[in-house]
This record gives sequence, structure tokens and C-alpha cells, in this order.
Amino acid sequence: MALVNSTGFAHVRITVTDIARSKKFYDTVFGWPLVIDASSMADDPGVAESPERFFGGAVYQTPQGTLFGLRPGGSGAFDPRHTGLDHVSFAVASRSDLTAAQAALDEAGIEHGAISVLEDAGIAILSFQDPDDINIELTSPLT
Repeated sequence: MALVNSTGFAHVRITVTDIARSKKFYDTVFGWPLVIDASSMADDPGVAESPERFFGGAVYQTPQGTLFGLRPGGSGAFDPRHTGLDHVSFAVASRSDLTAAQAALDEAGIEHGAISVLEDAGIAILSFQDPDDINIELTSPLT
């Protein structure tokens, strides 16, 4: 028996080097509503240490009801081989939605990989990089 009866993720927050650039990217790619936007305070004294002011970041509401946040203040290059984050994967409803996303990324000039089918996992994925080189993955069921 599990120690905790969790129903899944409530939120994920990533650290970014340039909050304005990252907000523009995620606004363009996903268009989710912002439920918190403290990014205009990102450079104010003390904000970087203030959870009450969301560290000067932004939080999006995904259609699933989970939250995705951006926290300014990152430095150096992202490296998925270091302890912490490897990538973030966002669900799309169908394989046709994945194909449509691929075309939309092409049209927007956002580099991406090919759609990969992972038969054993029952999914197809499409990967691209955010402005901090964090791997973003779109995942769909195979059917």
C-alpha cells in the first residue's frame, strides 16, 4: 500500500533565465490563461526570495486543471543530465492533435523533432526546446 493517496500532479514550476521571453514563448505555444502574473515585479528588491509574490513569476492554468509555472532567476545552461528536471511533457488528446501541433510549430518557426511512436508505452511524442533549452514534449495516445 502506498504511503500517500495522490491523484496526480497539482503543479510544476520551472526556473527560467528570462521571464518575459519565456512567458512570450509559452503564451504563443499553449495560449493558456495566466492565473498569476507577478512577472512585472521580477526585478524588484526581495521578490526573488518571496513565495508570496511567486518569486516574480507566472502561473498558467492548463485545460486539465493543473498549474504550470515559470520562476525567474535561473542562471547557466539547462542540462537534463543533472539532478532535477529532464523534460516536461504535455498531453494532447489525439494523434491528429499531435500532427496539427507539428504543423503549427512549423508555421511559427519553432524547431522540433519528428513524431516518435513509442509502441510499448502506447504513445506518440513530439519534442521541441523552450528558450532555456528545456525539452518540451507533446504526448498523444496512439489511437
